[in-house]
Amino acid sequence: MASNMILERLEGVKQRFVEVGLLLTDQEVLSDMERFIGLNKEYKSLRPIIEAYEKYKLTLSNISSTKELLATEKDEEMREMAKSELEKLIAQLPEMEEEIKLLLIPADPEDEKDAVIEIRAGTGGDEASIFAGDLFRMYTKFFEIKGWKAEINRYSEGTAGGYKEIVMGVSGKEYMV
Repeated sequence: MASNMILERLEGVKQRFVEVGLLLTDQEVLSDMERFIGLNKEYKSLRPIIEAYEKYKLTLSNISSTKELLATEKDEEMREMAKSELEKLIAQLPEMEEEIKLLLIPADPEDEKDAVIEIRAGTGGDEASIFAGDLFRMYTKFFEIKGWKAEINRYSEGTAGGYKEIVMGVSGKEYMV
């Protein structure tokens, strides 16, 4: 039942994807740069959903054809291969459905904006400032992996290493964690 709801929702998304693709080639849209940019952004955001949808549909189709093969095949070796393939395909479905559900969550317009991160050592003296330093290094490593740029605005060092306070700006594309 869940897959039917997902397929219905994804079919609507695919229709919008096709519609936006056609609009992007329309002369009227091409002459309105603001509208063109908005549609282009929407088209780009729909692409990963459509790719996941196509992959999901292909897996459902493969499951169906493998079940048909199992129902008609007489050779025991082929039946065993089909059973193994069917189990593998069915095992992939929950993960694919979860990925699609996450992709269908509307993006927050605030996600595209830069951020300011403040890390402050709380009560706990030297240990708190060391922990704040560990947090700073952890976050900067995460930003580096994501390809984001972190710039320290101000900081105050602790007595035993670490930081009493550190403030940094973070910028980059695609803030999805």
